[in-house]
Amino acid sequence: MQEQQEQDVLVSISIFRKADRAKILRKIYNQRYLYIMLLPAMICISVFSYLPIFGWVMAFTDYQVGKSMWKAPFVGLKHFKEFFLDSGDAIGVIRNTLVMNVSSLVLGLFFALVFAILLKEVKSKYLQKSVQSLTFLPYFMSWVILYAVVYSLFSVSSGAINETLMALNIISEPINLLGDPKLSWALIIGVNIWNSLGYNSVIFISSIAGIPNEEYEAAVIDGAGRWAKIRYITIPHMIPTLMVLLIMNTGWLLNSGLDQFFIFTNTLNIETMEVFDYYIYRYGMKLFDYSYATAVSMIKTGVSIVLLIIVNKVVKKNSGRGLF
Repeated sequence: MQEQQEQDVLVSISIFRKADRAKILRKIYNQRYLYIMLLPAMICISVFSYLPIFGWVMAFTDYQVGKSMWKAPFVGLKHFKEFFLDSGDAIGVIRNTLVMNVSSLVLGLFFALVFAILLKEVKSKYLQKSVQSLTFLPYFMSWVILYAVVYSLFSVSSGAINETLMALNIISEPINLLGDPKLSWALIIGVNIWNSLGYNSVIFISSIAGIPNEEYEAAVIDGAGRWAKIRYITIPHMIPTLMVLLIMNTGWLLNSGLDQFFIFTNTLNIETMEVFDYYIYRYGMKLFDYSYATAVSMIKTGVSIVLLIIVNKVVKKNSGRGLF
């Protein structure tokens, strides 16, 4: 009797599995055109993002240019130990990357949130759209153009701001913002905030636009003023968007953007400007030490994944919202 019941249960499970499989296949067939449209993007991602991962094998070998990486002598964790123990660069590179990127992320999101709130309080739609468009413009500029703007403003020899401050006798000598290592972090953080302000504020403005007008009307009936509505209605509705942006940007926390630091880094400020991306470029493309550069790149990727998981877990625990 018991064996018969067990067989019945197994048969029922098998039937349910077949039904679920048929349901999934039917759903895929009904959405086949969507999958066909996704196919080119999936191929590009596979070719340019996943296939190169096989190149990580170089991190465990002494690869020589012109030879097969599969025949290079195996050295284990030699290059990882070299970065952390022998090079003396690990602390400086990690410090520079984290200080500039964390500060840019936190301050960038904060200023974008405040800017979005203030912009939505502007009554003139024309002025609102004009300011929004002007702040969005730097996001579409290349770092070459952005550097040219910064150089024209802060150059030691002909910078407009330096010349103005000296003409007003506020400073006695020009401020070397582009070359002084003590000012490098402030320079990059400020430029990153300027560059991302328009983009992030658009996301926050979209979040504000989704707030039901009934909540503001009810607040007015209860006697709430402008600041009370911002504090108790607008900001709480923006927190979920802020959390999602925080989590998503954490995954890119160690990606500083080579083009930006390639342009802003020079012999005077390289000590405080050298981040993971520039460091990998210097050893990989300039010194042709591909194995060492690959090892450092793997370290950067591993730390990024760990940071993403930690931040997502912390945010999910405190707000109940997360990406996974």
